[in-house]
Amino acid sequence: MKHYKNLSELHRENGWPPNENPLFSINQCDGTCSLGDREFTSDFYMISFKKLKSGVILYGRTKYDHDCGSMMFVKPRQIIEMKNLHLDEDGFLIFIHEDFLNGHALHDEIKKYHYFDYETNEALHVSPREETIIWELYRKIETEYQNNQDEYSREIILANVDTMLKYAQRFYKRQFINRSEISGKTVSRFTEEMDRYVSNGLLTSKGLPSVHYMAEKLNISAGYLTDVLKQESGKTAIEHIHIYLISEAKNQLKSEQKSVSEIAYTLGFENLSYFSRLFKKEVGLTPVLFKKQMLN
Repeated sequence: MKHYKNLSELHRENGWPPNENPLFSINQCDGTCSLGDREFTSDFYMISFKKLKSGVILYGRTKYDHDCGSMMFVKPRQIIEMKNLHLDEDGFLIFIHEDFLNGHALHDEIKKYHYFDYETNEALHVSPREETIIWELYRKIETEYQNNQDEYSREIILANVDTMLKYAQRFYKRQFINRSEISGKTVSRFTEEMDRYVSNGLLTSKGLPSVHYMAEKLNISAGYLTDVLKQESGKTAIEHIHIYLISEAKNQLKSEQKSVSEIAYTLGFENLSYFSRLFKKEVGLTPVLFKKQMLN
């Protein structure tokens, strides 16, 4: 599999003009936009905007299919493929080598944006008003990129990239609310999957389910699952797993047949102290005290 370590090679192999900065580059697509003809990885963050008319994008193993203006975010060393793309209108690609962020606040901030871990079918679908905002920021980045670069260039470029990412975060929250096929149903689907996990005896045989396991069962990425649940209910995926298990624990603690340690093991907790701390955090009582109160 092809891996790009530097932007010069990426530009050269795709027939683009030489990059103005060794660690940062942009490319505007006017009707066609592709990156080679095979899967590749890189040392770059990539931000793209496209209105796709035809062609194929593969990100990981997920096919990307949409017909409206969308943004996609890729982090270093993710597998991606883009070929034979034909766009309804102009699009753009922004490449940021991870070294370009060294010593800048964005080096850590960019890792907080979960959408860099989303699959491509979880791309950001922007409204016309949102598209205008994104293009205005791109033009500011483009102007600074094309200018004779000086000691202020990197700071100005990254300030506008940072603003674009913040807007993307806001637009994603709007999307979680507006796209009803996902938002508003995720908690119910999550609970149903937890029910299935417990009824199949997987708590005992496999232990606590991971967020990645739950996301895979719901056919969405782990980052997207957590963000949708957070928007929908105010709680993350791991918090929902804990809430479900504590509810199960409370029910079982009402019985005299099982000890606290047996219940903890049944619910997939290998560490009794961890179960006790989590239970007290959620309920306000230790499981031992809760059990005594229920039996009295």
